[in-house]
Amino acid sequence: MIHPLTASRPNSISDMWTGQFLRRILSTLFTLLCFLSLAISVSHELQTLLTIKTSLKNSSTFVFDSWDIAKNPTCNFTGITCDPTTNLVKEIELSNQNLSGEVPFNAICQLKSLEKLSLGFNFLSGQVTEGLNNCVNLRYLDLGNNNFVGSIPDISFLSQLMYFYVNSSGFSGTFPWNSLDNVTNLVEFSIGDNLFNRTPFPIGVVKNTKLNVLHMSNCSIEGKIPPGIGNLTELRNLELSRNSIFGEIPVEICRLSKLWQLKLSRNQLTGKFPVGFGNLTNLQLLDASINYLTGDISEIRHLTKLISLRLSMNELTGELPAELGEFKQLVSVSIFGNKLTGIIPQNLGSWSEFDFIDASENFLTGPIPPEMCKKGTMRRLLLLQNNLSGEIPENYANCLTLIRLRVSENLLSGVVPKGIWGLPNIDMIDIAMNKLVGPVTSDIKNAKSLTKLLIKDNQFSSELPSEISKATNLGAIDLSGNLFSGGIPSTIGELKQLNHLYLQINKFSGPIPDSLGSCHSLSHINLAYNSLTGDIPMSLGYLPSLTFLNLSNNQISGQIPGSLSSLKLGLLDLSYNRLSGPIPKSLSIDVYNGSFAGNDGLCGQNLKNFPPCSSHSRGLLALLLICFLALVIIAMLVSVAYFFYPGKKGLKDNNNMSWKEDSWDVKSFHILNFTEDDILDGINRDNLIGNGGSGNVYKISLENGTDLAVKHIWSSDSGSKKLVGSSTTPMLSKRRVKSSELDAEVRTLSSIRHVNVVKLYCSVTKPEFGENKDMVSWVSCKLKNKETALSIVDSAILEGYKEEALKVLKIAILCTAGPPMQRPTMRIVVQMLEDAIPCK
Repeated sequence: MIHPLTASRPNSISDMWTGQFLRRILSTLFTLLCFLSLAISVSHELQTLLTIKTSLKNSSTFVFDSWDIAKNPTCNFTGITCDPTTNLVKEIELSNQNLSGEVPFNAICQLKSLEKLSLGFNFLSGQVTEGLNNCVNLRYLDLGNNNFVGSIPDISFLSQLMYFYVNSSGFSGTFPWNSLDNVTNLVEFSIGDNLFNRTPFPIGVVKNTKLNVLHMSNCSIEGKIPPGIGNLTELRNLELSRNSIFGEIPVEICRLSKLWQLKLSRNQLTGKFPVGFGNLTNLQLLDASINYLTGDISEIRHLTKLISLRLSMNELTGELPAELGEFKQLVSVSIFGNKLTGIIPQNLGSWSEFDFIDASENFLTGPIPPEMCKKGTMRRLLLLQNNLSGEIPENYANCLTLIRLRVSENLLSGVVPKGIWGLPNIDMIDIAMNKLVGPVTSDIKNAKSLTKLLIKDNQFSSELPSEISKATNLGAIDLSGNLFSGGIPSTIGELKQLNHLYLQINKFSGPIPDSLGSCHSLSHINLAYNSLTGDIPMSLGYLPSLTFLNLSNNQISGQIPGSLSSLKLGLLDLSYNRLSGPIPKSLSIDVYNGSFAGNDGLCGQNLKNFPPCSSHSRGLLALLLICFLALVIIAMLVSVAYFFYPGKKGLKDNNNMSWKEDSWDVKSFHILNFTEDDILDGINRDNLIGNGGSGNVYKISLENGTDLAVKHIWSSDSGSKKLVGSSTTPMLSKRRVKSSELDAEVRTLSSIRHVNVVKLYCSVTKPEFGENKDMVSWVSCKLKNKETALSIVDSAILEGYKEEALKVLKIAILCTAGPPMQRPTMRIVVQMLEDAIPCK
């Protein structure tokens, strides 16, 4: 009997081979379809990347140079990482590439395998669109540190996100906090430094128990820190600074034992550090400054790994824990603006490369810790406004890295270590209001970076070293309220950056240096309550920025320089000195009425408590001016006749030439009853009746009984006033030079009619100035340099007054300028003459 199954066996084999064949065909077709699909996907992703390149084409970067399919396959583009299996784009890393433009999120999120999008630290702009939600596989998103606008869209679909950075990117509006209900795998969450709408502390954040980093500083968070913060036991970095968080630091925060950075500054936190805060033994960076925290800081003693401690501007009390001095990694301490007491631990900063301490504005006592610059790295030592005592430690004289030394308003005593004055990098020395003694040493010449020297209200003494001028960056000097003596260094004018100079209440003597007028940045000068003498330098009136000038209570004499009139002074005090003369008209106003008290020699036209300046005095000054100018001109005219005429008897000069052979240039201004011969014969030693700075005066009696006064002015090259010839020999020489301008000048002089000016009958001339050169031109040529200028000053003038004589001569040149518009007014001339009056 044959079984039915056996009977059908051949057909079954045939069917089996047919099925296998079909399966192979289907498998091949499927593989071909997969390859085709991948090829299409790769091609599509290429287009997406090229869209990104086009959108950011204006960026100043070379990153897209490799994004060229002709040069590289897609997966070799710079910043692109592909899945090794599928060759699809998995990561885009373009952070810090100087990119600019708007990001095409709709296109980017068509990259279905994209897990990382990093665009941070660029200049990207525009809005982040809703298309971002299509990047459903994203685990890493960095858009931080850019220039986006608008709000962040809902990110609920990005449920795979672990790293989310949008900090410092210009976002505003309301952050989509509800999205965090679906995004629960976050490890790092950074949204700080954006102007979001104000919102209470988001509860959704503290549900992300995997968080290592929570950065929400400066993003408009308000309210209290929720107790749920204690659930984030993986936190290593918690930043909540610059918000509106109030209330106490929750005790639950003490459970965050892995925390290495905690930033709570610039909030409105109150109360004490919670008990157990010392459990945060891994904490390295603690910043709770600018809050309203109270109580002591004893819990800090357990935080032995601290690198930086910042608790400034709170209301903390109690003593500094002694354990701070044993912290091996501590490099910076900022605890200023509290109510802390006790001694600063003396070992503080001695273990590490210490950077700075600012414990100012507390009630700390005891000495300054001596070893904070032991490693030679300290930059700032700020302990002002405490009750510290003892001396400034000698060690800091070798702290070459020190930039600021501020220990003012303490009870420090002793001598400042001299090396401190010359620290090469020191920017500010502020040791004012202590009990320090000794000098400012010449080491200050090495302080090339010093901008502020503030040492007022101590007991410093000795003279101020001239080497202070080598500290060329000094902008403020305050030595007031000390015992400095001697003169103010004349080298002070080398300090071109100086804007504040306070030397009041010392024992400085001598004159105010004229070189101060070279400190063109000066805005404040206070030299009051010293023993300064001499005149007020005219140069002070040329300081363009000067608004505060106090020279009161000294022994300054002379007149008030008219140059001060040009200043715009908010304060002027010249009271209680020995000033005399008129108060400049522009300063004779009520606002300055008290500025001149205690100067009995002053007079003023518009100020009460001062006698009016006599009109007779002004008239006399003007008269003296006119007489002076007339005599100067007469003297210069007659000076050309030094080697004039040898007499009627035909005497000859050294060249045996008879003077009678020459004709003289006689200018008469009245009807004359004598000739030039009558004058020339009489100029000899027998008729000499007087001499002055510019020449001799002779009395000549004419045959008709008339007596004349003749002034002979020495020529500029006659050397000293050596008389030539015998008692009967005319002492004149001649020049064969003619001046074409002299006629007009002499004619002007001859027209003067005044009781104090003698009548000019005639002139017998010079010409000695050169062909076609008048007297003014000749004198002007002589003023081109100091040596030739001094050659025309009378040798009889004492050396100390020759400078003033040159000033007067320059005034005369101004008065004889060719164009009338260039000549000064009489008022200005009077002022210039007052300024030219010798000091003694």
